[in-house]
Amino acid sequence: MSSIEQARQTQIDNIQKKTGKTLDELRVLVADSGLTRHSEIRQMLIDTLGLGYGDANTLVHLALASDGQSAAEASAASMEDILAGIYTASKAPLLPIHIAFMEAIQDLGEFEIAPKKTYLSLRRKKQFAMVGPASKGRVEVGLNVRDLPDNERLQAQAPGGMCQYKVYLTAPEEVDAELLGWIRTAFEGAG
Repeated sequence: MSSIEQARQTQIDNIQKKTGKTLDELRVLVADSGLTRHSEIRQMLIDTLGLGYGDANTLVHLALASDGQSAAEASAASMEDILAGIYTASKAPLLPIHIAFMEAIQDLGEFEIAPKKTYLSLRRKKQFAMVGPASKGRVEVGLNVRDLPDNERLQAQAPGGMCQYKVYLTAPEEVDAELLGWIRTAFEGAG
C-alpha cells in the first residue's frame, strides 16, 4: 500500500472512530439525506456529525464515488503527468512558479504529496499546504497554520475553510524567504 493509500485509509478509519459509524452506515446517511450537491452534503456532515471540512469532503467523495483523482490513479501517474493535467491551456505558463515552489520546499523534511484534481495537497500527519493554479495569471499557495499576522501578501481566510491563509504568486522570484518561513511554520505544525 502506497503512502497516499495509507493516509487515505487512516483518514477513513479516523472518520469512523469520530462518528461511531461504519463507512457503509455513513454512505446510507448520505443517501438518505436526499441531498445531491457535493457542498450541501459536506455541510450536512459537518453540521450533523461535527466533522471537519477535510474529513467531510473526503466522506462525500467516498459516498458518491466521485473522487476524480483517486489515490490509486494518483499513485499510478507520474508527477509530470499530474502537473500536465493541472497546468493545462491558459494555466500552463504558471508551471515554472509551481516548480520553483516545490524545489524550494524540498529541504523542509519528509512530507507526502497528495495530488487532487486541480492542486497538490502537501501533508505530514495532516495537510500543511496546498499549491495549484488560482487563475490563468497566478498560483495559489494555501497554508494550514494559525496565528500568522496577515498582511497584503499573506491573506487570512474565513474560518472553516480548507486553509487559514493564502498567498498568490505571479512569478518564480516570489518564492522567497518570507514565503518559505510561513511554509516552515505550517510544516512544523502539521507533524
